[in-house]
Amino acid sequence: MAKSPGSPTLILIPTRLEALGIERAGGLGCGQGLLEVAGFGPVASAARCAQLIARFAPRRVLLLGIAGTLDGDMLPVGTAQRMGEVLLDGVGAGEGPERIGPKAMGLPQWQPDGGLTPIHDSLLLPGGQGRLLTVCAASAGLAQAQDRRKRFTAKAEDMEGFAVALACSLAATPLAIIRGISNHAGERDTSKWRVQDALDAARILALKTLEAPGEQAGFGPPDDSP
Repeated sequence: MAKSPGSPTLILIPTRLEALGIERAGGLGCGQGLLEVAGFGPVASAARCAQLIARFAPRRVLLLGIAGTLDGDMLPVGTAQRMGEVLLDGVGAGEGPERIGPKAMGLPQWQPDGGLTPIHDSLLLPGGQGRLLTVCAASAGLAQAQDRRKRFTAKAEDMEGFAVALACSLAATPLAIIRGISNHAGERDTSKWRVQDALDAARILALKTLEAPGEQAGFGPPDDSP
């Protein structure tokens, strides 16, 4: 698909709750990009991202929202980070420690034409740092969160990152993912979450990323990891 050189940045926010929180924090300002709700979870967000890329042919995509930390020391609640790699848990066979992923099964999620590297369950995001784990269902408790942290050495858990990254990869559209940390993964008591603090931090980091000149913004096409 040919990209229009004048097409906007597509800013995806998973839910209207998060979008309202970004607005309360001060918003992203005029002219930063086209803001759209992506949908909750990997299925909706992948379909929605693909739909919007086909409609608008954006130069780049920014996914912005909240996540649960899997490492409270390295990524504390109330902070934000632009992620450098996104992984997926939930596709393959089994679950938890017994899970067998697409690569081990010899079944890539996508096999590009021309002998290009297949996509299994990991995509690199140039310009970011740390691993983000996308799941179909959030950790039910701290034990499950600790297991996911150990198996994937991920810093945070979300429900849309890999799905959006896969849609962007197939469309050869540069992507950045910024997540504000609202809670410890596995903490189901939402009264202990700091959603607005997380969105405040995510908004600040998003503005720095969007306003960086030229290549300093660091958006790059998602690449599958070795």
